[in-house]
Amino acid sequence: MKYIKLIVCVAVVIFTNAACTKFVEYNPQEDYQITANDYLKTSDDYNKMVIGVYSPLQWLYGNPLIGDIASDNSVSGGENATDVIGLQQIDDYLANSNNSYLTEAWKSCYEGINRANYLHENKTKLDFTGKEALYGEVYFLRAYYYFELVRMFGDVPLFVEKRLSASDSKKFPRTAKAAVYSQIELDLNNAIKVLPVSNVQKGRVTRFAAQALLGKALLYQGKFDAAAAALETVANGPFTLVSNFGDVFLQSGENGTESVFEIQYSNISPFYDWSNPGRGQGNLAVQVCGIRNLTGSSPYGQGWSINLPTSNLASAYAAGDKRKDVTVLDIEAYKKANPQFNITYLVAPYKNTGLYNQKYLPRKGETSGQVELNYLNNFRMIRYADVLLMAAEANNRATAPNDAKAQGYLNKVRERAFGNKLNNITSTGATLRQAIWDERRLELAMEGDRFFDLVRTGLAASKITNFKANKNEVFPIPQQEVDISGLTQNPGY
Repeated sequence: MKYIKLIVCVAVVIFTNAACTKFVEYNPQEDYQITANDYLKTSDDYNKMVIGVYSPLQWLYGNPLIGDIASDNSVSGGENATDVIGLQQIDDYLANSNNSYLTEAWKSCYEGINRANYLHENKTKLDFTGKEALYGEVYFLRAYYYFELVRMFGDVPLFVEKRLSASDSKKFPRTAKAAVYSQIELDLNNAIKVLPVSNVQKGRVTRFAAQALLGKALLYQGKFDAAAAALETVANGPFTLVSNFGDVFLQSGENGTESVFEIQYSNISPFYDWSNPGRGQGNLAVQVCGIRNLTGSSPYGQGWSINLPTSNLASAYAAGDKRKDVTVLDIEAYKKANPQFNITYLVAPYKNTGLYNQKYLPRKGETSGQVELNYLNNFRMIRYADVLLMAAEANNRATAPNDAKAQGYLNKVRERAFGNKLNNITSTGATLRQAIWDERRLELAMEGDRFFDLVRTGLAASKITNFKANKNEVFPIPQQEVDISGLTQNPGY
């Protein structure tokens, strides 16, 4: 059973009012006072509260879209030039401080942080068996939310000791990203000390997930020696690459042998709220990526033709690379190859590429209730292959490079991709480094990391049309936070 399916009424009631429109103007004092007095009296209460800290992960469905649309991997697509304006702005490098997708990312992350901080405030209130491990999950989640914020916005407000109240509105200016990263490292190291290496409940954080995220955070900071050490433990841990790359993204492949950390979604909710889509238990991004007005007997469901892979991405795959057909679906080629399905569809009206995100295409039978809002597909946020490629890069860029080890990790991924050793990489130094970066694009395409990889490696300006150096490395701070809290804006916005 997926972990997020276990959200209970108490947790939902407690946190419903916490879905604030602005993290700086919501005053949770009354709600949290009731919670502290009435609920945090048993270990079960704490467990239910932790589920509430996981919940905002589901609201971040737009972040993986942003990570590819802002890069050379995909375009916004959509019904017309006025559809999904926020994603179009990001695609065209016209994003401003009122961008709805960026504002939602900010709100959701700070909602998660506020929930984690509330539990941190009440940590000493009750002792019970398993408490330290439970708090390991809380600190991992807080680190994850801050990591998403710092890589999207750079310097961000940092607060960890307590939940934010209305009176704190202007007390937290933007903190230098180096200090935010230091807190991320602290939270993850504390989590690593107490988290179990495995968990019976799928979707709950493990020690390996914390080590992988720590390695990723260190890699983003250029701390390659430390990153290599953190990632080695996971790279040599209990994970294995599944033999068939496509199996990773099937329902049967969720939380499998390659999964280090997945955001859990479910299709059990009969409810929907079109005024606030993406705040339920289903993965709205799956609907977003689907083929418009698709009919016929194929296994795919229809969607909104958003987040369309580019021909540039499709052409990056070498002949024989099995990942191409799993990542990119050429709908016209698929239709011609499968006449038995009697497929009809509407060509994506805006920025059509003829290609679709195969990894997260909607499939029949994987949703319920309000179809568009209840797809159960998990986001594979950290896969073993990702860890191997990060470990390869960290070893290659270490103070004392170990290119032999880097080649080994890289080629493990390539051997799965091609089904043989004929395409293994034997280069060293800077050439090997570029090969690792290229491999990350091919392996992780349409999973939300491409833009951030290009930025952290200094390649964004040369790869992304309209990207402006010294501006577009980060996104604009939401205007409402500038206005209410007096936060400074990122340069150029």
